[in-house]
Amino acid sequence: MKLSIIDYGAGNLFSVACACRKLGYDPVLTADYKTIARSDKIIFPGVGNAVTAMDNLGRQGLDKKITTLKQPLLGICLGMQLLFERSDEGDTSCLNIIGGQVKGFDAGNTVNIRIPHMGWNIIDTLKGNLFKGIPEGTDMYFVHSYYVPVNEYTAACSYYNGIFSAAVEKDNFYGCQFHPEKSGEAGFVILKNFLEL
Repeated sequence: MKLSIIDYGAGNLFSVACACRKLGYDPVLTADYKTIARSDKIIFPGVGNAVTAMDNLGRQGLDKKITTLKQPLLGICLGMQLLFERSDEGDTSCLNIIGGQVKGFDAGNTVNIRIPHMGWNIIDTLKGNLFKGIPEGTDMYFVHSYYVPVNEYTAACSYYNGIFSAAVEKDNFYGCQFHPEKSGEAGFVILKNFLEL
């Protein structure tokens, strides 16, 4: 199986690649669209800022091309958020594969809310192909200041100053707000489920 990890300067590539290798796959880290398009599976990771990430994708000509992919693609963290129409982070236009706006957490007057949301948190209301063998209430590792509201494509939920989408699924596009590559055995199950689609 040909597996590409999209390298667009948004970090977290090597931990994702290492996790895939532990599962027996040999990923290629690439920004070359022809290589990506020939892949059987694609992982779209990301850590950082939506504005910078979209600028990098635009410079590499990937912002329009990613939307045309027909094989399974998994967005992780920022990579999931970029699948949406817009982000509050810099009021950024994203890939618009999934309609809707990415929102920023607002600590407001809530004493116990710290931004970013960082650490282990449960996921539940699980549905779809990524969560085979994952029980409700499983802990996953999150690091994010922005979130996707629950919508018709939500495949898992989590909670931090309210409910948000921990995962999404639309056609061949999948997304995890948490980091499966940093979420221990359960995270590896989710990556394996994706890679075996």
